[in-house]
Formats: sequence, structure tokens, C-alpha cells
Amino acid sequence: MEASFTRSAPRAQSVPADRIQTDQLLSTVEDVLSSTSFIDMHTHLFSPALGTLGLWGIDELITYHYLEAEFLRHSEMSPEQYWALTKSQRADQIWRVLFLENTPVSEATRGVIAVLQAFGMPTQDSDLREARAFFAEQTIDAHIQRVFDMAGMKIAVMTNDPLDPEEAPAWMKGVVQDARFQPVLRLDRILTGWSDHWSKLEAQGYKVDANAGGRSIAEVRRFLADWHKRMRPVYLAVSLPDRFMYPEDSVLSRILSEAVLPTCRELDLPLSLMIGVRKQVNPRLRLAGDAVGRANLVALENLCRDFPENRFLVSVLSRENQHELCVYARKFSNLMPFGCWWFLNNPSIVEEITRERLELLGTSFIAQHSDARVLEQVIYKWRNTRATMAPILAHAYQLLLRDGRSVTREDIQRDVKRLFRSNFARWTKTVD
Repeated sequence: MEASFTRSAPRAQSVPADRIQTDQLLSTVEDVLSSTSFIDMHTHLFSPALGTLGLWGIDELITYHYLEAEFLRHSEMSPEQYWALTKSQRADQIWRVLFLENTPVSEATRGVIAVLQAFGMPTQDSDLREARAFFAEQTIDAHIQRVFDMAGMKIAVMTNDPLDPEEAPAWMKGVVQDARFQPVLRLDRILTGWSDHWSKLEAQGYKVDANAGGRSIAEVRRFLADWHKRMRPVYLAVSLPDRFMYPEDSVLSRILSEAVLPTCRELDLPLSLMIGVRKQVNPRLRLAGDAVGRANLVALENLCRDFPENRFLVSVLSRENQHELCVYARKFSNLMPFGCWWFLNNPSIVEEITRERLELLGTSFIAQHSDARVLEQVIYKWRNTRATMAPILAHAYQLLLRDGRSVTREDIQRDVKRLFRSNFARWTKTVD
């Protein structure tokens, strides 16, 4: 005999007077998203106090490495010929090829169009003179605030490298903190580039050696403590290759387990792991030459299990790793998935990943970050995120209504705030 599903008569329930009807869901979600100020928890932006490290303006927008890679697909110019040009000359070439000779339909090119439109500038001019004149007139502090307001951002979390030859001296002289920009202590040169960069720690007065032997581990911990005092970062972070494994017999594994993770526990800071990059598969493209590889997330499983008192922020670069990350997040409460990083930051992929996370994790993840490298990029990146997120959330609430639970505007406001602000603030123990 076939089983059949029958619905019991529902018991009388008190229904919130402000519950939202199905046909109101999308517009309500859109309104809440547009009125909520976000924390951008991973960017490559810099506060004005760090001077010329911060990139902004039309030439920086157009020579963004995404557009450089796209340009070199369309152009007959070699990478070597391209790099021989000045930045303005490179921008002119990209504008001509990608925006005039081709229709700018890619995510990166449309982003430039969106920024020009947001500032009321022409989007099809034959050259960049008007755009350059506009940005030359801006004062940086006021321009930053205007951009943040246009993007609906409260805070941009930076990426700060204590071994970068341009950045480190600024911090050592003393950087005046700007509440709009929160520091992050980046560890790539220490963890994945020790053999090339240990001497930079030595130059700063730390007794380390090429094999990370002797006093090296203790000195790395002292280095991290000193830079924490100097920067006051909200978390520590590292970008890891697709071949990353833990545990293993390596300098990386030893410094991670014996220096970085104990320091994170002592300072009560999360460690951000961004896993899956394959560096310089085409060195001729420079910054645009990196690629993506599928990682073995057993390494993450081992870290979360072996270090239960550490908090991990995790983003994986390969689309194929996303489901595994969600499953691990269900098993380990010290793991917080975040964002759609780098090559994943396209609406079609963001939609797929975010739907999967909502279905498996509810709202217990950080929905997105911009990964912006140029200031004005946050305008289109956050606009696109809001446009992508609205139907995702509306669909989830529609299913909830169908299954018998009402949804109020207060519910939606709480969920949006969690996904884009309070989950991050709670994980980093900072003020929302």
C-alpha cells in the first residue's frame, strides 16, 4: 500500500500583525538591504594615514588586474609591451579595447561603468579626460566618506602586511587610527614565504633563522605580539595554496601550530584562512597571473578539531570546495565561513554558494565581503551583492511562509544584520 502525505488541521496560532505577505517579500528584503550599513570584512583598501598605499581614481579602476587579464585576452599587445607603458597609458589602452572596441559585459568592466554612472560621468566617452579631471578634484578624506555612503558601508577591514617594505615603515612611525578602517595582520610572508622573508624579521631585531629553528618560534610569537600592540588588528589572516595540508612536517605547519595559533588564543583573535590560490601560474601577467585550485579540506578539519579554542574565519577559492566547507561548519562551531572570494565574486556563483549556505547553516555565516583593491569598487560590488542577495533571501522566506511560519520585517532586519555585520562583530569580539 502506498504511503500518502496528509496535512493535519492546523491549530489556531497568534499571527504577528506585521507579518509580510508573499507578494511583499522581495520589496521588503530589498528595502532592508538598502537601508542596512554593512561591514566589509575583507578588503585591500587602506586608510588615508597609510598614504599612497590606498588606490583610488579612474586609472586605478581601469588597470585593476581583472581588467588587465581581460585586456590581454582581447589585445594583440604582449604582456611585456603592456608593462612598459605608464599607468595612464595602460588605462587608455584598456579603455579603448574593452570599453570602446568591445561591449563591457563582464563583471569587472560593468563595474567601471557602474562607478562612472554613480558619479554622473559619461560611460562611452572616447577618452578618459573628464573622468580624470573629476577624480583630480576630489579630496581623499571627503571622497572616502562619499564612497562609503554610496556603497552602504560602515567599516572597511584592511589587509596589513608587517613585512611589506612600503607599509611596515608607516606603522613603525605610528599610524593614526581611522574608525572607518580596521587593521588585519597578514601572515603570508611568514607562513607561506618563510624562506624568502625570515631575514626581514631578523632585520627588525628578531632572532630567527632560515629553518625556523632555535629561538625562531618564540621570536615569531614576540613579533606577532609586538605588531598586535602596534596595529590592534581585528584578526590575523593568511592566504594559502590549494596544496595546503595540516599537519605536515614543514616550517609552515610548525609556525602555524606553535606560534600563530597560540598567539591568537592569547590575544583572543580569530585566524582567517583563505585557501585555494595557485600563485603565478602565468608570471607574465604579474598580479593577474594567479589561479585557483581545489584544496584538501581535511587540513581544515584537523585544525578545527585539534585547536577547539581557536576561532577560524574561512573562505575557499574553489567552487568545488564550497559544499565541504558548509559541512565542516556544521561539525565545528569554531569555524565561520565567509564571503565568495576572488574568482567566486560573480553574481551567478555568489547566488549558488549563498543558497547552499542558507540551506545548511541558516544565517550563521558571513554572507560577503568586497575584496576591493580600489576604493570606488565598493560602490558596484556592494550594489551587486544587494541585488543578488534580495531574491535569495526572499525565496528562503517564501519557502518558510509556505511551510507555515510567518515572517516580519523585524525578522528580515535581524537576518540581514547578522549576515553582513553582527556575525563578524561577534566572531572578532568587536563593537557592531
